[in-house]
Parts: sequence; C-alpha cells; structure tokens
Amino acid sequence: MEDFIVYTLTYNVATKFPGTGDDFKQLLGLDTTFSKTSTYVKVPDLYVIGMQEVKAQPQNIVWDTLFDDPWTAKIRETLAPFGFVKIHTLRMQGLVTSLFLKRSHLIYLRDVETLWTRRGFGGMWGNKGAVSVRLGIHGCSMCLVNCHLTPHDQFMKERVDDYQEILTGQTFSNKETSNILFHDYVFWIGDLNFRLNGNTTSNDIIENVSKGSYSELLKEDQLTQVRRSGDAFSELQEMPVTFPPTYKFETGLDNYDVKRRPGWTDRILYQVNANAYDNVTLKVEGLSYKSHTHYRASDHRPVTASFQIRVFRPTIEKLVEFLSFSTWNTGATNKVFFKIVPTLETSPEDWIAIFKADFTSVDEYVAYVYAPARLSSHQDSSENEDEPCCRDGGEDFSNRPVEYSVVFPETSVNFNGSYVLLYFSHASRSVYGMSDTFECVTRDSSD
Repeated sequence: MEDFIVYTLTYNVATKFPGTGDDFKQLLGLDTTFSKTSTYVKVPDLYVIGMQEVKAQPQNIVWDTLFDDPWTAKIRETLAPFGFVKIHTLRMQGLVTSLFLKRSHLIYLRDVETLWTRRGFGGMWGNKGAVSVRLGIHGCSMCLVNCHLTPHDQFMKERVDDYQEILTGQTFSNKETSNILFHDYVFWIGDLNFRLNGNTTSNDIIENVSKGSYSELLKEDQLTQVRRSGDAFSELQEMPVTFPPTYKFETGLDNYDVKRRPGWTDRILYQVNANAYDNVTLKVEGLSYKSHTHYRASDHRPVTASFQIRVFRPTIEKLVEFLSFSTWNTGATNKVFFKIVPTLETSPEDWIAIFKADFTSVDEYVAYVYAPARLSSHQDSSENEDEPCCRDGGEDFSNRPVEYSVVFPETSVNFNGSYVLLYFSHASRSVYGMSDTFECVTRDSSD
C-alpha cells in the first residue's frame, strides 16, 4: 500500500468572482507564508474543489459549457505549475465540482461516473442539492460529494431530508459501489447549512467567537446533533472544528453580519470502509481542517481539509503502451503504434487523443482518432486490409500484448511543439495509457 493525499475545498462564493490579484496558493495549501513551522510543502495527489452559488444566470452557464467558470480557471492556473491536470468538472446550476489529479496518476484513473440530485423547489430546481463524482484510483474506489442543502435556522429537518434523498436517490452503475457509502473512501463537502440551535443572539455568538469559545457554541451545532442522533451524516466522520463560524460575514470585511446568527455552515466530512479487502486495512488520516479567513470575496469563508489515505501500489504492467517515436510532422499523416494487454476490455469507441505536452485539462485535446477494433488471435492483418495494422499477424496473442496502429490525419497538428498521446476508454471513462513526450516539427520541403 502507498500513501495518497487528498485535498478538499468547499467555498460558497455567493455569485461573486475572484479578484484579479487573488493568490490561491495559500488556499490550496501550496504556500508556507503563513506557516510557523515549515518552509516545505508536500503537494497533494488529488484536489477536490466544491463550489456553491457560482453565478448561474443563463449566459454564465452557456459560457461555462465552453470554458471553465472563473473560479475553476483560477484554481487550474494556480495548480498548473505543480503538474496537475483537471480530470473533470461537473455543474448543476450554481453547484460546481472540479477534480485536479497529479499528472503521474493519470494512467491509474478508472471508472469515472457522475450523478446529481435536485432539491430546490420540491426537487424541480438545482439551486439546492448535490453533485457526486465516483472514480477509481490505484485500485481503490472513491466518491466525492459536493452539496448545498436547505438554508435557514429553522429548517433542520429539511436538511436531514436532503441528506437522505441524496443517499437513496443516487445509484451508480457499478454494483459493488452503487451507493455513495459503498465506496472505499467518501469525501462529502459543501454548504451543509446547519446552524446553531437555541436562542443565543448574533451578538452573543460573536462575543463567544471573539473569546475563542467555540466548544460551547458547538454544543448547539445542528450537524453535530443530527450525527449523534443518527438522523443524518452519522455514517461519516468529521475532524474537530477549531475555526470560527464561516457564515455570515459582511462581504469584503472580517465583520459578521448581525442580521444572521453566525454558524458553521461549511463543512467537510469523510468515511473509510477500512475492511473492504482481505488482508488489507484501508486508512484515512486527517492532516488539516481549517477555514481561510482572509479570503473575503463572499459572505462565507472557504474551508479546506487534507487527508492521507492508503491506496494500492501502482502496477508495473502498462495496460496500453505507446511505442517510442521521436517526431511527428505537422500537416502530414502520422502513424502511432501501441500495445494493449490481451485481458483489457476495449471498445471501438475508445479513442486516442493528442495533447500539448503542458496540457492542464483532459478536455483540451488537439485532435483525436478512434482506437482500432480488437482482432481475434487467429486473424492476420493481411486478411483485413481495411483494419488498422496489427503487426503480430497470426501469432498467439493470449499471453502477451497485441500491437496495433492508428493514423492521425494531416489536419491533426498544425503547429510545432511538444505533445503527448493519451488512450481513453469510452465505456469506463478511464485513462489506460500515456505516451512519452515527443516533438512535432514541420517537414523540410526539400525532403
């Protein structure tokens, strides 16, 4: 087993946009300026970014189907120098989840699937509810839930109902992990909107906060109470809350808005199914859990939590291996050879895409072609002139990888530079292989 660090962020941005000069390194745990103990940053392996109330007017949603929303774009820009690739963004109106994976882990990404639950206006509207992404990474399953539950102090029961509806209403296609809680690891983040019970006034709460008396206030925390009673979220755990209430602030200021009673609305919970495998114990260790008070764009404060989990050691065998080649030519057809292990289930809808070498999202491919259909072991490429090349001919393929080729048309790449190839599975939404970096150059006209 090996360590794998997951960094989670929840932020209700209240339809605001990030400032042009905002530095997100500290928010993403990549800046030691505020650290009293260390000048070293251990970069996470996966970032789970959950936003609520991202501006969701029709023109914004249409624009964001083509480009990242401003918050996701800013985070992607911040993470790019650290070798991260955006593997998915899921949006339901103002709820946005984006996942960023360290490039070295891409070929171990498996079975990505997304679901959502609408809870606004009796389940008809997506301004409240949850979006979920499940995936496999290094042999372990993971479910990532970003939610925005019913607001206001008096609607605790409605928030409990939201939770139950999300759990029962989302069923993934993989039978072993059909339920959110069936996954090896679950991270549930968002604006859960649980408030403080009791009759304590805003001013009294603010006075207790100023004294650092969080423990007394948290005795009235609704989320803590419903977890203890078993009504909601009792299956999940939460690290101790040691930061001040995250809502509601006067926008742009450090002052609480006394019109609303401050509360810990923004939370991050987790679960591990420790004994999911024989002779192996899965583990999760909470490394940090905090709010970031100097990010003032919204009336909420962002909250982050980082976790160290255990995943299976990466396998040496490559499912899809691209054979080495030195260069491509722009404006020309280019053939690529690659090997597929015989046990891998592939589909005619699998595809191979070319990316610039410094790509930061799996959505920004330059061109793609569909992968060749698998040939049975007795077939010879000479008998299938219309099929893509299989250079192993009529040999027995049962115990070793089968070699194929595809041709990228001359319109695929028009600019010189460094590129890579990725093999994507259509059926399982997995990444099965990535090539080494290669150069694309303009062919000498005298050749």
